[in-house]
Amino acid sequence: MKNYFKGRRFQKDIILVAVGYHFRFSLSYRDVVEILRDRGIIIHHTTVMRWVRYSPSQSWRVDETYIKINGRWCYFYRAIDSHGLTLDFELRQHRDYQVRYNFLKRLLTTYGRPNGLVTDQYGRTGH
Repeated sequence: MKNYFKGRRFQKDIILVAVGYHFRFSLSYRDVVEILRDRGIIIHHTTVMRWVRYSPSQSWRVDETYIKINGRWCYFYRAIDSHGLTLDFELRQHRDYQVRYNFLKRLLTTYGRPNGLVTDQYGRTGH
């Protein structure tokens, strides 16, 4: 089983309580934030939204482009699912094979193997 809590800033118990409040009592993300704030836990409503959001679809689009940030060109790698939700992204000064390999490896480790993968100039691959 995957460890869904690995790398999270907040403890597993806090995440489970926040998501539980949202679903059990049909509370908005902001209501959950207010309840947690009363208990001394400071969190933003979009964080709760990310915890609640459904699992990524099993069809991904992986993209590589370059963008200018503060006058410097950088390579921007991103992966989105078929619902348009960002799975992961990475910003690098240099483009090389190892960066792309590690990015894809991190995606597969985090989300498992997709049924379909679309890259820049190619159609859907997979089975």
